[in-house]
This record gives sequence, C-alpha cells and structure tokens, in this order.
Amino acid sequence: MANVLDRVTDVTARVLQLDAGDVKPEHNFSVDLGAESVQSIELVAMFEEEFGIEMDEDAALAVTTVASAAEFIEGVCKEQGVEI
Repeated sequence: MANVLDRVTDVTARVLQLDAGDVKPEHNFSVDLGAESVQSIELVAMFEEEFGIEMDEDAALAVTTVASAAEFIEGVCKEQGVEI
C-alpha cells in the first residue's frame, strides 16, 4: 500500500491535473503547482475522502506544501484513530 506522501501526491496530481511525477514533496500548492482557492478546497475534500478523515478546513488550508500536507494528514489520522 502506498504511503501517505505517495497518496497525497497522487490526489494532488489528480485534482490539479498534473503528472504525479511532476509533484514533489517540497512543492507549494499555489506557488509551484498553481492551485487556486477553489482547487485548494477541492484538495481538502479529496484528502478527507482518500483517508476517511475530517479535517478542520482552516487548518488544512493553512498547509502550504505537499510534504507538510502529508504530515498534517498523518497527525489527523492518528487523532481520529484512522489506520494509514
């Protein structure tokens, strides 16, 4: 099974219509990957669906990079008792 970072990368690539190979952990969602505000909200929703979690939208939208999103999601999964 793919790790959290791989799954975050795949979801990001799908939502932003990019090749997953072009999405790097250090990439900023808006600056490097071109995510607009509507796409950022869609990313949050898709991450919630992918991992079976509920995230605080404001906290989730404050996350700026792919790697930090993976760390944030790992933390939420632990808090909510969701196996990764």
